[in-house]
Amino acid sequence: MLMKNFRILLVVLTASSIASFVAAQTWTQTSAPGTNWTCVACSADGVRLAATTAPGGIYVSTNSGGTWTLCTNAPVTLSVSPFTPYQWSSIAGSADGSQLVATSDSFMPVAAFPGWVYISTNLGGNWTQSSAPGGHMNWISSGAAASGATMIVADSFGGIYTSTDHGANWSSNNAPTVAWTRLAVSADCTRWAGVVYGGAIYTSTDSGATWVTNNVANRNWRCIASSGDGMKLVAAVYGGGVYISTNAGGVWTQTIAPSKNWQAVASSTDGSRLAAGANNGGIYFSTNSGATWIQTGAPTTNWTSIVVSADGSRWVAASSKAGIYTCYVPNAPLLNLASGNNRMTLSWIVPATNLVLQRTTNFTKWSSLTNAPALNLTNLQREMWLIPSNRNEFFRLKTP
Repeated sequence: MLMKNFRILLVVLTASSIASFVAAQTWTQTSAPGTNWTCVACSADGVRLAATTAPGGIYVSTNSGGTWTLCTNAPVTLSVSPFTPYQWSSIAGSADGSQLVATSDSFMPVAAFPGWVYISTNLGGNWTQSSAPGGHMNWISSGAAASGATMIVADSFGGIYTSTDHGANWSSNNAPTVAWTRLAVSADCTRWAGVVYGGAIYTSTDSGATWVTNNVANRNWRCIASSGDGMKLVAAVYGGGVYISTNAGGVWTQTIAPSKNWQAVASSTDGSRLAAGANNGGIYFSTNSGATWIQTGAPTTNWTSIVVSADGSRWVAASSKAGIYTCYVPNAPLLNLASGNNRMTLSWIVPATNLVLQRTTNFTKWSSLTNAPALNLTNLQREMWLIPSNRNEFFRLKTP
């Protein structure tokens, strides 16, 4: 058989409990200026970040939040008393962080910036107003495939629009006309999920062509997040609990997370590490797909958005009152093995730190494989293909 002469060494460091995980984490305020942060996005490795303010502009970071730069090419929204007529409301990006989609909402027509969708293809270096409908639109949420080719935006007045050509052209789909609050999409953008404040949870498994409601009651659903494959979902209620689904929204179960004014949730690619942030509250973590939760040491403030790197190590949280915070909790990578077509495939989730695949036959001398792993944009796994040999071999992932 193909694999009988191969042995795989999985080097995995696991915490003894969720408590030890939380004890290891520290939330650090970044140098992001001011307050009024509405949304934050990060690349798969957690290094490239982008965030929106309301009112204000769009900021980017290329060093995990160490420093931030204002995107001078993007419009800066202003507050006009007694109303804020237009403001940045959401941002999402590709796995490498280079392609971004940002939305603004507009509760009154303003010629300067009346609820548009903007696109950047170079990490915020340049921004272009897209052809998505503008005017009296209240764009409230956005999402993007790992490749950046497919982008979606939702309007809290009732519509969802999709682009499959990096934001150049947009079209509406068959999404229900409801007051959307947040969207979540799988890495390949085939599975979608959306929540409605005072309504239901809707899911689609065919890129928005058809939609179904889920077996949950109408509630003040405020936020939702997805695993990389779209099968594991986490959603939270403003003034209620946190719910999970392990079958793409078919069945939902309330977790033991406390009842809070939840405003933000996030999920690692495998769906095992979750976070939830509350309005005038803290941030809670789960390391077991929502089975148990514990409050972290994050400050009590108005958390509006949380994102995480693919491997669940780098966390970024934005507040409308206290700035942007980051947290790094190492997560041991899991090395996966598959065989077929006369070759062996080794894979691991995109890590938050650089990793090198090494091999040995005797545990005495390890050698690094020089060929670069490929990125699978459907599952955010780095993959390397090897031809089997007639000897016992062991493999590990190691930081350079």
